Amino acid sequence: MADRARKAMSASADAPDSEIEPTISKTAQELDRVIHERARLAIVSALAVVPSASFKDLKTTLGLSDGNLSVHTRKLEEAGYVDCHKSFEGRVPRTDYVLTPAGRRALEDYLAHMESLIQTMREAESRDTRTASARSPKSPAGPRSKKKRT
Repeated sequence: MADRARKAMSASADAPDSEIEPTISKTAQELDRVIHERARLAIVSALAVVPSASFKDLKTTLGLSDGNLSVHTRKLEEAGYVDCHKSFEGRVPRTDYVLTPAGRRALEDYLAHMESLIQTMREAESRDTRTASARSPKSPAGPRSKKKRT
C-alpha cells in the first residue's frame, strides 16, 4: 500500500506530474483533521443517520468509554460540527447530540476527499499495471523448462 502511494505521488511514465501529484497533495492538505480521527469519524457518521443521539446511545453503539466519548464530542462541538443539548429526565441528566449543517457538510467533504484519493490510487495502479505489462516480453511458447545437466 505504501508502495502504491509513493508511486502515485511520484510522476508516472504515462502521466505528467500535474495529473497525479496535485490531486493527492490537494486531498491530503484539505483532509479535515477534526473528522479524520477514528472516534470522531464514527461519532459524526452515527449522527448523520439519526436526528439525534444520547450520550448513552453513542457510547453503546460506538463502544467508547465515557471519557473518550466526552473528549471527542467536545472537540466536534468546538469545531461547530455537533451541538450538545443537556436536559433532565426526571432527576436524571440527559445529554443529546445533533449533527449541525456544518458537520454534515464537513462529513460530505471528507467522504468526497477520501473517494477522490481512492480513485486516484486506482488510476495510478491501473497505469502501473498497463505499463508493466507493456514492458514485459511475452513468450508465445510459455515458460521455458530448464534441463538438468547430469
